[in-house]
Amino acid sequence: MINIQSDSRKIKPGDIFVALRGISSDGHDYIDRAIGNGAKKIVAEEGSYEVETEIVPNTREYLNQYLYDNYNQYLEEMTIVGITGTNGKTTSAYLIYDSLNKLGIKCAYIGTVGFYMDGKVANLNNTSPDVCDLYDLLIEAYENGYKHVALEASSQGLDGGRLVGIPFDYAIFTNLTQDHLDHHKTMENYALAKQLLFKQLKPNGISIVNYDDGYKDYFKTDKTIYYGQTGGNFKITEMELTNQNSKFKYLYNGEEHEIISPLLGDYNVYNMLVNIIVLTHLGISDEDIKRVISKVKAPAGRMDTVMYKNNSIIIDYAHTPDAIEKIIHAVTKVTPGNIYTVFGCTGDRDRTKRPIMTKMVTDLCKYAIITNDDPHYEDTAQIVSDMVTNLDNTNYEVCLDRKEAIIKGIKLLEEHDILLILGKGHEEVMLVRDQKIPMNDKQIVLEYLNK
Repeated sequence: MINIQSDSRKIKPGDIFVALRGISSDGHDYIDRAIGNGAKKIVAEEGSYEVETEIVPNTREYLNQYLYDNYNQYLEEMTIVGITGTNGKTTSAYLIYDSLNKLGIKCAYIGTVGFYMDGKVANLNNTSPDVCDLYDLLIEAYENGYKHVALEASSQGLDGGRLVGIPFDYAIFTNLTQDHLDHHKTMENYALAKQLLFKQLKPNGISIVNYDDGYKDYFKTDKTIYYGQTGGNFKITEMELTNQNSKFKYLYNGEEHEIISPLLGDYNVYNMLVNIIVLTHLGISDEDIKRVISKVKAPAGRMDTVMYKNNSIIIDYAHTPDAIEKIIHAVTKVTPGNIYTVFGCTGDRDRTKRPIMTKMVTDLCKYAIITNDDPHYEDTAQIVSDMVTNLDNTNYEVCLDRKEAIIKGIKLLEEHDILLILGKGHEEVMLVRDQKIPMNDKQIVLEYLNK
């Protein structure tokens, strides 16, 4: 475990505390707390303190250099796969984690659904944790013999320097669609933030890029492997999608390969192909790749399906226009019945995508129930107002109690229908102001059905 922290709450006796200046807080205000928790040394940009103190011009640069000097020797021995993109990061990273472990290669996972080694170890506050936490997790994986790591790299994490210094063997770009514009302001800024991952490749590192995405040129390096339907080194030539599995063929080095995957939807074919590319370049045989892919599972809250009579209830993390459109189109192809959707929009985030999402859902589905989804500090009435702005469709209702909304959705199901419960996926709490209210969509479904 590392012996340096920028969060005073995580200081253990003998640790070094580095006071970082942030947008909303200043680490210098927490130095006394760090000392109280046992910090043996303080690194700051000003002041004098009762323990050993080092004053430096820029504490963030000091921290990055310290981590690099003391721990990168271990990271260089590891194979680290970084995955970025608006959608598909979690599933792609988790598939790599699951596949390698099923093949007997110890692989850790760090991302939205938590920290995994042999199963889940811990939840994480962010997709890309604070740089000290990230080094801590990587060193913990190393010390436990997990020399491969599949790691999600969010645009905000990259932009905020949370992944600085991590040497990547593979950098993967899945896609870029509207999200986080409250932070990045423009799609170009969003792309440039994700591009930072590709600048941290090892000298022989490989970039893996979705050929079908319009932003692909931002992520080209000297060693780029493309994948997709319209072109690429790994080219999808055929897809057959059912409500049981996904069959597809891809062309690589002039040879066609056929894959049967338990994951549903055409977008999961892309996620699976990312996994196949990494496995292929790690030297896994075609036979072993086909075998392991038939057994892999999606992470929690991704196309998580509960059967109810002859209907399907699907819990999914989809919370962007692109992700919502893809999942609705995916289930439309495999159900003869109606599609109903329970969803909301997150507070204190990009407001421009709210009416886009609502129109899309009401255009593509039989009926929608608009509900709460982590309002944070924003007024829920404002969120709903944004969602229905200029909406002509009337096939929706508003029910802000998420549990009640889910139960209403279940009651709509009749014959071979599908209920999509979107936005929160695996999450276990609702974030309302400074409160974390226990709430898990799948648990609500199961508890209701068990009655």
